[in-house]
Amino acid sequence: MRQWGKKRRAQVAALAVISCVAVGLTGCSSSDSGATSSAGSSAGSGSTTAGPLLVAADNGSPNFERNFNPYSGTKRTMATVIYEPLFVLNSMKGELVPFLGVSYEQPDAKTIVVTLRDSATWSDDEAFSADDVTFTYDLLKKFPALDTTGVWQYIDTVSAAGNKVTITLKEADVPAANIVLTVPIVPKHIWEDVSDPTTYKDENPVGTGPYVLDKFTATQYTMKKNETYYQADKVAAPELTLPASNTQLEVVNNNYDWAYAYISDVENTWVKAHEGNTYWFPPGGTVAIMPNLTKAPFDNADFRRGLSAALDREKIADTAEEGYVDAAGQTGLLLPNQDEWLDSSIPDKGAITQDLDKAKEYFEKAGYTYDGDKLVDSSGQQVSMSLTTPNGWTDWLRGAQEVQKELTAAGIDVKLNQPQPAAYYQAQQNGDFDLLLSSFGGTGSIYTDFNNLLSSSFYQPIGTATQANFERYKDSDVDATLDKLKSATDVDEQKQLGYALQQKMYDDVPVIGLFYGGLWGLFSERQYTGWPSADNPYASPATWGSNPLLILTNITAK
Repeated sequence: MRQWGKKRRAQVAALAVISCVAVGLTGCSSSDSGATSSAGSSAGSGSTTAGPLLVAADNGSPNFERNFNPYSGTKRTMATVIYEPLFVLNSMKGELVPFLGVSYEQPDAKTIVVTLRDSATWSDDEAFSADDVTFTYDLLKKFPALDTTGVWQYIDTVSAAGNKVTITLKEADVPAANIVLTVPIVPKHIWEDVSDPTTYKDENPVGTGPYVLDKFTATQYTMKKNETYYQADKVAAPELTLPASNTQLEVVNNNYDWAYAYISDVENTWVKAHEGNTYWFPPGGTVAIMPNLTKAPFDNADFRRGLSAALDREKIADTAEEGYVDAAGQTGLLLPNQDEWLDSSIPDKGAITQDLDKAKEYFEKAGYTYDGDKLVDSSGQQVSMSLTTPNGWTDWLRGAQEVQKELTAAGIDVKLNQPQPAAYYQAQQNGDFDLLLSSFGGTGSIYTDFNNLLSSSFYQPIGTATQANFERYKDSDVDATLDKLKSATDVDEQKQLGYALQQKMYDDVPVIGLFYGGLWGLFSERQYTGWPSADNPYASPATWGSNPLLILTNITAK
């Protein structure tokens, strides 16, 4: 597992950087980017005729340059609807949705065979072929800086025969398909002449996707429908308008069609602002308390169970997120997204009800007693600890304050520590905390979620940075279960292994789940319907990555 831990680091590091986006934190939502939009009049005019789709998906940071290189860290967000991958991961269901690939099979845990779509063409009318796919993977191998998701950490070889591409992995790794099959594919006939693709801005991109670049200015750009797209009949919006600035005020006042932003009192600030406005805030990750398992009293499972029993998760969730999200259970699963993986033998889907009497019993088992209303150790000193949460993340701060209040009522002296985000991330990685408010999950894969959370392959001594397992958990049975889950191709076997991991989370309490972090999707049905929703969770509401491909090929014009 040590080798596996190292291989997952590139992906996990990327997830850590975007974790505030992935679970929708108030302090780092997509609502901080600046001045007014010049696109509001075109798509926000109140017309009932389906026209340009006004999307808050880009901003001027670091600068609003014309860069559509899909592997660049400064690319424009909607480069991903020009350059399609073989498959797009639906993170809500953990399913790979076909795009340039129509199907794939895994005859064994080291082999992935993809059947390519034969109807796709590049937007310059050149035919798409397996050569483009093998060229793309070879390009990422030749220029590692382009390999932003670290696919060549998993891949041994890529070969093609006719309309099939075979990817052979370095080792048995069934979940790796979610990573290696989601790389944006570029045209060989153009990119083979690019001398340095790491600095290439690709100002006039040629892709297979549903949209092509139309106009670009310093304040916004537009994309028009690719009329030769192989799924053109599924693309309703004739044009996308993407301003360089998308503040919350602009999103509301200019009547955007689609945005991603945490808005306080969403019913009154968004829904009532314009007829047809709606929203969906599904769970995107689990916000949890991570105890430092290398130090007392957190190295004692009974003490951790006591902390868990002392907390009213419903109240913490409502206080932190204004009632938008649910309290989290203690299985480690993201519910209801992963309901089909839930171990039904665990009571109440893993929900833990506050019970101060039970908390007292657990604390006493761990060797602590009460002196009046104070929980004290064997020397008579009150149990004291700090809870770390990032400065400026106001929803997490509200949750942390409620945790502090409830643990104080359980007799524990709790102090809040609020470092700036950069210092918070350093403390998280180095293990410089007692209790840490953090997040996990939401990748769409139960293996990846549990591996990142519990695998000892990430274990590092205090003071040495790690990219996952920040609580420093070690359990040989868990590692063995993760190893088996990694190579299991049978779904029933995967579920049984998943049940074992859930039981460990429930019984051993390595982290304490609090509430689900929301994904803050804002939509308008003024022009288009069919947005993802609780009734039809075909995609996350996210405006980044390849997720827009799922949405833009599903919405319909009114």
